[in-house]
Amino acid sequence: MSRHNRVAGPLAVALAASLVLGACGAGGRDDSEDGDGSTGAPDPGVTDDSVTIGGTFPLTGVAAPGYSEIPTGAQAYFDYVNEAGGVHGRTIDYIVKDDAYNPTNTSTVTNELVLQDEVFATVGSLGTPTQASVADYLNDEGVPQLMVSSGSLQWGDDVEARPLTFGWQPDYESEGKIIGQWVAENMPDARVGLFLQDDDLGEDAEKGVRQFVDDQIVAVERYTSGNTDVAPQVTGLQAEKVDLVLAFNTPSYTALSQLVALKTGFTPTWFYANIGSDPALVGSLLERFSEGAVAGDSAALDGVMTSEYIPGIDSADDPWVQLWQEVWDAHGGEGELTNYRIYGMSQAYAFVQALEAAGEDLTREGLVAAIEEGGADWEGPQLAPFRYSADSHMGIAGMRLVELQGGVGEPLTDVLVTDIGDAEITTDDSGQADDAPPEGGVPTS
Repeated sequence: MSRHNRVAGPLAVALAASLVLGACGAGGRDDSEDGDGSTGAPDPGVTDDSVTIGGTFPLTGVAAPGYSEIPTGAQAYFDYVNEAGGVHGRTIDYIVKDDAYNPTNTSTVTNELVLQDEVFATVGSLGTPTQASVADYLNDEGVPQLMVSSGSLQWGDDVEARPLTFGWQPDYESEGKIIGQWVAENMPDARVGLFLQDDDLGEDAEKGVRQFVDDQIVAVERYTSGNTDVAPQVTGLQAEKVDLVLAFNTPSYTALSQLVALKTGFTPTWFYANIGSDPALVGSLLERFSEGAVAGDSAALDGVMTSEYIPGIDSADDPWVQLWQEVWDAHGGEGELTNYRIYGMSQAYAFVQALEAAGEDLTREGLVAAIEEGGADWEGPQLAPFRYSADSHMGIAGMRLVELQGGVGEPLTDVLVTDIGDAEITTDDSGQADDAPPEGGVPTS
């Protein structure tokens, strides 16, 4: 991190504009239909030559930085697939709605997707509180809620309650377990402090971390999203002489915590969860929040440890990143390829796999069955397999831990996999991390 003698004082105006918050019988269906096509009527959103899906994202408002790029990546990949002929002869029509990361807005625009746009499914919609506000509605209306952009446990650990909801990324508890085990093995004498978002993100992660370092934790500080003053939390950690902070927060709060630590001379080792550690975004937020007092370059998070579960822009030689660059160059809009756009493309790739597996006679029931039956074996950009089955709708099973240097993640571990609860943490032996894209860049059965 570039350090200057001055750190800007009032941050409220910049933060209010830039704060990034946490990481996700209707529609014309007649009650006489059972969803398997037996009446001869297709499910909503399906025609002979197209399938219409939707998603809700913060395109404007406090959570827009970074997260608004996710659907642009997904759209670019869907355009790429459509140019290649679509899936089973159907092009993918993708409708994106802005919810500004407000659950009330999410309910309104999701209603529009179901009742007016008659989408076949929602795909990749972002946010824990936002998607929690519509999960039961979508399940009640028979609309699959696929690959939610959030690591909350509620997307996949209770299939009976929400049979049409699926996660995509690793869950926060599993990430906490993997980080906690590494700390216990490599820093057993560290005085650990937790810096947590006060919601599912922090609660689930703390549950995982405490399985391994409960006796090392000397301080726990929580913040509420929207409150831009985290000085009390950071100075609270400093007062307890914490020398390792495990932080489970979104990118704005990475920047905020770093600025307070810089101002107070607090110099612990930092371990930020994946959701809060994108070097490019955090660097830009540091520069913006400090009004230029801190340089927002690629070295802004040098020495910080974090996790990764898909290859990102720091892996230019990775064949998946090369595919994503090709896709973005051909079908992207303004701006460069970013990790958030790669996230959207990686999700879109998984959805195309689901469509392919569901077959030509596309139904919602058939799509869900295809994910449950084959999703755990899908190859793709994810470093570890999915956990999809009839009993679990949890997403990616693991990650590797890295240390950031110059914006590049230097591996600390192999790819490690686990599950929630007391499931063992093991080195992944599936070979998933070595998979390369198929010829043509579009999955086939």
